[in-house]
Amino acid sequence: MIDIVFIRGLRLETCIGIHPWERQVTRPVFLDLELAADTRRAAATDRLEDALDYEAVARRLRELVTQSRYALVETLAERCAEVLQSEFGISWLRLVLNKPGAIGEETEVGVIIERGSRASN
Repeated sequence: MIDIVFIRGLRLETCIGIHPWERQVTRPVFLDLELAADTRRAAATDRLEDALDYEAVARRLRELVTQSRYALVETLAERCAEVLQSEFGISWLRLVLNKPGAIGEETEVGVIIERGSRASN
């Protein structure tokens, strides 16, 4: 059994892209996250200290993404995954990174990555 804590639609501003004009502006990217977390202890104690603090996760990702200057969404997604696994002890995650407007105003593009194992905690 695996419990999942999710964050959807996390809007973050960053400078990302391969074109010279993209390197001069910030633009929004959106993250959807599914994070493996054993929620049983938090449910039993009703204490934040026993839970995966999704506010802390969002704050850390905001710091990382707003300071990044990557060319590729693949690179940014991988760095986000590395931070989540190393700093928050996430054993498994699914991350969707959406860069709207990358190939047209009404078009969304991005990547979906999974890292780690979905094995029981």
